[in-house]
Amino acid sequence: MLQRMFAGALDHMLEAGALLLAAASLGLVLLTLLLLHRGWAWGLLLIACCEYVVQPIHDLLMGNSKEQRILHHMLEHAKAGDPQSVLEVIDTYCSQKEWAMNVGDKKGQIMDAVVREYQPSVLLELGAYCGYSAVRMGRLLAPGARLLTIELNPDYAAITQRVLDFAGLQDRVTVLVGASQDIIPQLKKKYDVDTLDMVFLDHWKECYLPDTILLEEHGLLRKGTVLLADNVICPGTPDFLAHVRGSSRFECTHYPAFLEYTKVVDGLEKAIYMGLGSPAQP
Repeated sequence: MLQRMFAGALDHMLEAGALLLAAASLGLVLLTLLLLHRGWAWGLLLIACCEYVVQPIHDLLMGNSKEQRILHHMLEHAKAGDPQSVLEVIDTYCSQKEWAMNVGDKKGQIMDAVVREYQPSVLLELGAYCGYSAVRMGRLLAPGARLLTIELNPDYAAITQRVLDFAGLQDRVTVLVGASQDIIPQLKKKYDVDTLDMVFLDHWKECYLPDTILLEEHGLLRKGTVLLADNVICPGTPDFLAHVRGSSRFECTHYPAFLEYTKVVDGLEKAIYMGLGSPAQP
């Protein structure tokens, strides 16, 4: 009797789990479709709902995280040693199956143009996530150039390392695990960085400004260092934009774009450091 009761209860739990999984999956699809066709405010609301409500349920029932699913899909479908293949497979997955906060192909093309124009020898990335942007920049670096990417989340950092290894970029890109405000002061002595040629900011938006100030205070910016900041419109970095646009120490260029894999208005900001002695703007 007890065995039959337990078996029946287990069957109900499995059926409920399957229903929840189906509902979560359907919710993800519907939210993605709505996100693609709604405006800015709706887009933010739907992303938040998807990431903080539906996604945790989906992850729980699937037994892994979205980031792990992206990694597994990439390992299965991309070509080892081919960074472009890695990018294309991740972009296809995130545009068709599960939205993720990679820079994406559209804004990625802007990033590519900046990297090609300035040809950095020492590049710093703030916020690796799953390694997409590290692959995107790393594949364009000249021989001998290097990219340091800082990631706070150790799980994301581990995925980033696997993605880089698969893409064949492990010799060009170094993953540093920890908080940016802790690692930035260590860059000169511990990681043999004199000054940076380029910095890509794509981590916590409230950290853009304090980390920029920290980079300057520790002498890591030289005249001509390029800061490229993602998501300056959505979700937005108003304090960072006010700082770099209002300072004579930076020359700024805005690149209008859309939030990755959506039609939500976004943009990147390029801020070239002109040095402490730059003349005041008229």
